[in-house]
Amino acid sequence: MIRIFNNALRLLFVARTLARHDALFFLDNFERLPLYLVLLRKIMPLFALGATRSKDLRDGERLANALQDLGPSFIKLGQALSVRADLIGEEMVLDLGNLRDRLPPFPFEQARDTVEYELRKPLAELFAEFNPEPVAAASIAQVHFATVREMVPAPTDDDPAATEEVLRDVAVKILRPGIENAFERDLRLFYWLAELVERYQPNMRRLRLTKIVDTMADSVELEMDLRLEAAAASEMAENFAEDAEFDVPEIDWQRTAQRVMTQSRIDGISISKKDELVAAGHDLKALADNVIRVFLHQVLRDGFFHADMHHGNLFVTDDGRLVAVDFGIMGRMSRETRLFMAEMLHAFLTRDYWRAAEIHFEAGYVPKHKSLANFAQACRSIGEPILGRPVNEISIARLLVQLFQITETFEMETQPQLLLLQKTMVTAEGVAQSLNTEINFWESATPTVAHWMRENMGVEAQAADVVKDGIALLRKIPAIVTKADDLLTDLETREKTLRQEMDDENAATEQRLRTGYLAGGVFLGALAAYLLMLAV
Repeated sequence: MIRIFNNALRLLFVARTLARHDALFFLDNFERLPLYLVLLRKIMPLFALGATRSKDLRDGERLANALQDLGPSFIKLGQALSVRADLIGEEMVLDLGNLRDRLPPFPFEQARDTVEYELRKPLAELFAEFNPEPVAAASIAQVHFATVREMVPAPTDDDPAATEEVLRDVAVKILRPGIENAFERDLRLFYWLAELVERYQPNMRRLRLTKIVDTMADSVELEMDLRLEAAAASEMAENFAEDAEFDVPEIDWQRTAQRVMTQSRIDGISISKKDELVAAGHDLKALADNVIRVFLHQVLRDGFFHADMHHGNLFVTDDGRLVAVDFGIMGRMSRETRLFMAEMLHAFLTRDYWRAAEIHFEAGYVPKHKSLANFAQACRSIGEPILGRPVNEISIARLLVQLFQITETFEMETQPQLLLLQKTMVTAEGVAQSLNTEINFWESATPTVAHWMRENMGVEAQAADVVKDGIALLRKIPAIVTKADDLLTDLETREKTLRQEMDDENAATEQRLRTGYLAGGVFLGALAAYLLMLAV
């Protein structure tokens, strides 16, 4: 009851904000609603009287403004919805795609207190310089530039062990005060609303909204601990250690804690500043191809990808390397899912739509009672508009609408583990297109996908898998033998126990028979004696 009361209060505040922006329109699209939501839809506009209305804005723009006002959790929600054309429509997807995670910065005093509390030292001891003005402020954290002192080796002929002090530029990320409680409160509301939708809108159960909130909650939980973000950056740096065209900032672990993360500062040009990139002599077409290559290496080769690859998180260094920052949102894919994705992409790229359909059935994404031939035809309707055309002639939002309409037609359940990948794919494609308007994501992906498939799905790879499975089985044999031996010992013990119990039972039966015979004999003897006495 308390949960419902708290959620209802929060919902009233949310509804009032949506009403102020004239953004309650989406409730009209539901088939049926609980009575209290129907009443809420009717009376909420009254609480927004006097609010400034923007009649010239589209529905999606008004919703984006409302979500921005509602704060961090709802900004994340809007970004998640920005790839769900099946839920909100093509036009609104485009509007929410422009939703940016920016909030006013919190005071320097709070930032300083957080750093000193988390790192257990005064700010002046930790940093030689610390800029009190943040260079970026988002829903979860803000970033300050700083400088640290370090002792580095400086050997001389007289003293091979000599060192010297140098200054190193760093960026310090600090969590927003109270952000954990704010997200926890709103996630409870999201779960409640997802349960209501699944209860009252049966046709939307296949979307698995509760699972989607689960995915969002897991992502947020990781973002709330900057040590995990630092670990993600470190892991990606290892994955690309041999790659000369992609880099990751180095983590300063001595100045990193749960709510504070320090990393090397990037000296480069934001990928959003196209004119500056051109002026610096960078090849924009090569950069666009590199964005797609790096993304696909992360997804297919590593199964660990940067899930927030927008313009603000990508930089280009003087030597042309692409550098990513902000590893708070990361995605992981199992090898089985990667094999599915690679083979599915390859089937589309080679126009083998029958195989593309078979892959979906084999993965269990399409119910078996559906027609394979019809699904192959549906795959063709998705693939043909893409291949051979520049991306500026393709409406990705329209293709997503078509894709999700197909999933509904074929009763395909939403796969939450693929939603983050889909969002990142659209973002990476948008970044690449901004650098080269003629690029086609799918055709640029062909070399990377084909190479990965040869490495992981060719004859040698299949043989390696067999050997790997065989080795894994061999490693299990001692344990299997031990378990079998234990089982046989247990069976022998049980058999001995059972035999002993049977012997004991037989002995008891024999004893009872002897006792019976003895008693019978005594009785008959006594009876005979008694009869003789009567005869005499």
